Formats: sequence, structure tokens, C-alpha cells
Amino acid sequence: MTISRFQAGALLCAVTFLPFAAVSAQVVFEPKEGPGKGRHVVFVVGDDEYFSEEGGPLLARILAERHGFRSTVCFSTNPETGLIAHSEKANIPGLEALRTADLMVVFTRFRALQDSQMKEIADYLDAGKPVMGLRTATHGFAYPPNSPSPYAKYSWNNKDASYEGGFGRQILGETWISHWGGHGKQATRGVVAPGAAGHPVVRGIKEGDIFGPTDVYEVRLPQPEGCVPLVMGQVLKSMDFKDEPVGEETDAKTGKVKQKNNPMMPVAWVRTYKSASGKEGRVFASTMGGAMSGHRDWDSEGFRRLFVNGAYWCVGLEADISATASVEPVGSTAAFKRGANPAAAFLESQSK
Repeated sequence: MTISRFQAGALLCAVTFLPFAAVSAQVVFEPKEGPGKGRHVVFVVGDDEYFSEEGGPLLARILAERHGFRSTVCFSTNPETGLIAHSEKANIPGLEALRTADLMVVFTRFRALQDSQMKEIADYLDAGKPVMGLRTATHGFAYPPNSPSPYAKYSWNNKDASYEGGFGRQILGETWISHWGGHGKQATRGVVAPGAAGHPVVRGIKEGDIFGPTDVYEVRLPQPEGCVPLVMGQVLKSMDFKDEPVGEETDAKTGKVKQKNNPMMPVAWVRTYKSASGKEGRVFASTMGGAMSGHRDWDSEGFRRLFVNGAYWCVGLEADISATASVEPVGSTAAFKRGANPAAAFLESQSK
């Protein structure tokens, strides 16, 4: 549907004053033509640090309008007001959308969702369907100790050997370990991993294309069997893309010497997970994808291409990955801010 700015303004006013019951915490970007036509991608977003409520809709709209995927975004919201609440740990409504999803994109941080919502995620995983995890998805869930929830095993710090490391380790391939780069001080330059240049997920990505102000996360090496590193994170001396990689550094507190680029850490990889039902699903994981201090990983064309290629690969469309396909943002999704009405923000985004 195409609407004028005048119509959008009128609709925005109308939605703003609708009673809570009519406020939807789920938005859908309908597809245009593209290889993804007929495929449904559901974004599960909610973090209190890296602005997933803004990045999720931006990436979802690229998939929908540039590549033909139907894209649904489910937000962490205040259960009383329905407004986007980045620090709300227990409420991401609308996850019933996962029942028809072909791909789930997780960008959450330390969530402990109510059981009825978490069941939708667990059922999706039990079906062995494809998963993408961005930035803090490695530690996307965190239940308190001795939680009675049947989904507590998904916690990032789960010690049970049968599901050690929770969703991050068992599904994506790693849980939270530490900041490898200097948080807020040392940016990330993405370098195609040795031997990965021919992989379809890095098709069209040249050296120097990927940059992110969010720092490199540490992962355990070697990664779990089956993980294929695609992009390594080169730690830079500052937040400037043109700056040099760091060399040896001495920790002022401990006096220990750390060589952050030897080894470099994987910041994007693929793998296959096996569900409880025995079915297998493809996984693309990246510890990049967030934003901080006014700088955004998704401003990097190389990162956006990596993400789009990863979505194609996850759903088995790697033969359709084009090195020159557009990954440019569509309009603006800046309205999806903390405290915003998701339905109103969607209408505003459609007017731009």
C-alpha cells in the first residue's frame, strides 16, 4: 500500500490515540518481488544496549523490499502500555508468527520470557528450522538461578552438561565469554576468514567492506565441530575505520599482555544444529550487528550484505545470492525508538 505523507500523518495520529488493546507490538513488512518471495522471516528483538529495536526493522525491510521475503518484527514491549521497552526482559509478544516462519532472526540480550512466549521459540527450534543470531544473541536468554521455567536451559550461563551454554552455545555455537576488543574504544574491521572466500555468504564482499563500531567478542577456539568461520574480527586502535590494527597491549589493572589480533576472533560463522526431534537446521551467527554511541554496524554496506547473504543461505537459497544485489536501506526506520508505539512507528516508516 502506498500512502501520502498527509495520509500517513492522519493514520499516525489515529494510531497514537487508539486504546492499548489496539496497539500491536508486531509489525510486518510485506514483500516485493525477489528470490525470497514465499519465505517468511521473523525477527525476535529485545536488548538494552545495542538498539535492536532500530536495527531489526531496518534489516527486515531490506529483506522484504529488496529481496522478496515477508518480514515480521516482534519487539520487547511494556506489557501495560504496549510501547517498545528495551529493558523489558519478560515480554516479546507476537511470537506466534514463528509458527509460519522459514527463518528466525534472534537479536535479544538476557531475556527471561514468559513461558507461553518462550514455548514458541522452543517449538521452532525443536522443528529444526533455520536460525540467525546477531550480536548479543549469544547471550540472548538469562533465567535466574533455580528458575522453575522449563525453558531455563536456554540461559547463556547454563552449566548443565546436556545443554551447556544454553541457546548461544547449543544453537549458535557460542555463548557470552568476554569483550576481546576494547568496549566503546576499539572498533571492528571484518576480514574474510582464510579459506572462506568461496563461501556463498561472503559473495560480493571485498576486503575492507565490513566495519562495525561494536567491538569484537571473544569466542572459544577451536569452535565447536561443524562451525565454519567466515569473517574474522580485526581489532582497531580506535573507532575510526581507517585506523591501524592493535598490537600487543598491557592491561593496566592486571599487567597482563594481550595480543588481540593474534589470534583474531571469528565474528561471523555458519553451522548446523540438531534439534531434540533429530531434525537439523542451518545457522548463521554474527557477533556484529548492533549500534552504540551514535555509530551503527548496519551503516556498513559490507555488514548488510553479509546479513542478507546469510538469510539466503539459511533458507537454502544460496544459488540465488548475487554479489551485486542491492542491500541499501529502504526509507527510514528511525521511528522504531525506545518508548515508541510499534504500530505508529511502522506507519511513519511507510511514509518515508
